[in-house]
Amino acid sequence: METLFGKTLNQLEVIVTSIGLKSFTARQIAGWLYEKHISSIDEMTNLSLGARQKLNENYTLGLDPPQKADVSEDGTKKYLYHVKGQQYIEAAYIPEEKRATLCLSSQVGCKRGCQFCMTGKQGFQFNLTSGQILNQLHSLPEKKTITNLVYMGMGEPLDNPDSVLDSLEILTAPWGYAMSPKRITLSTIGIIPSMKRFLDTTSVHLAISIHSPFHEERKNLMPVQQIYPIEDVIEVLKEYNWSGQRRLSFEYICFRGLNDTDKHARALARLLRGLYARINLINFHPIPESDLEGSVRPQMESFQSILKDKGFTTTIRKSRGEDIFAACGLLSTKEKLKNDNTEVL
Repeated sequence: METLFGKTLNQLEVIVTSIGLKSFTARQIAGWLYEKHISSIDEMTNLSLGARQKLNENYTLGLDPPQKADVSEDGTKKYLYHVKGQQYIEAAYIPEEKRATLCLSSQVGCKRGCQFCMTGKQGFQFNLTSGQILNQLHSLPEKKTITNLVYMGMGEPLDNPDSVLDSLEILTAPWGYAMSPKRITLSTIGIIPSMKRFLDTTSVHLAISIHSPFHEERKNLMPVQQIYPIEDVIEVLKEYNWSGQRRLSFEYICFRGLNDTDKHARALARLLRGLYARINLINFHPIPESDLEGSVRPQMESFQSILKDKGFTTTIRKSRGEDIFAACGLLSTKEKLKNDNTEVL
């Protein structure tokens, strides 16, 4: 049966009118779905018994609790959600002193094939629905503590624009979770058509995964460079205002001896010149069957210093959850292999 959870208000209005209910019923259903923690349609007590019966005939809520959780010594938790067959996704809960962030997945697998990404090694399986994206938040035991959301989990969010944009509408709408767009960040490798659609229809923060300022090097790390070169991505970004409420950032994983030299830092500064943006330097979490290694701290600090001297706000992101398969895709891959009765990582 079709699920109700993850439907926008307009989509709910289509549903209720198609089964002979008044359109205002859609807003009542949205209240139950996104404001309250119900477990069945029968709990929607401000709907008539007949309305609930009509909904039960063709729809289900579509809410599923996490299957398991791995807990790090630093408090980070990796939650595993079953989505279909032997397929799983991950959501990472990252508590800090004054905030708690949830990292959401948007796809099972990914077709982009970035060399440093375990999710990419799974290959693309399918897009998550808006409900499956939001279920990672709604069914989270720590749901009430979440202050920030980042679309930085499994998959490329802008390869799944319809579901991702629906989920963002629900998160930020007054009839949904009423969350401030300033509390949400979407990370992309730069899928230009979907990125423009995202920028034109939301006020959510944007993070661009860049990882090298040089064409050939970035192409080897991220094949998307052949289709949507980072230079073209940046030209699009310059068409938008980044000095207001919305924030632009660039994610840069530092690989030892590959992209962490002073030459790279200066080239990155030249590439991003004219953009009001911050740069986040990230240490690499090793993945199986990869020769890539993370940079040493002194080199990352040198890299940071050059960028700061060029006027860029630059941070070195603290590594979290390194003892519980920190890299995206490791935990779900492990679970799938276990259930396939093959060798476990």
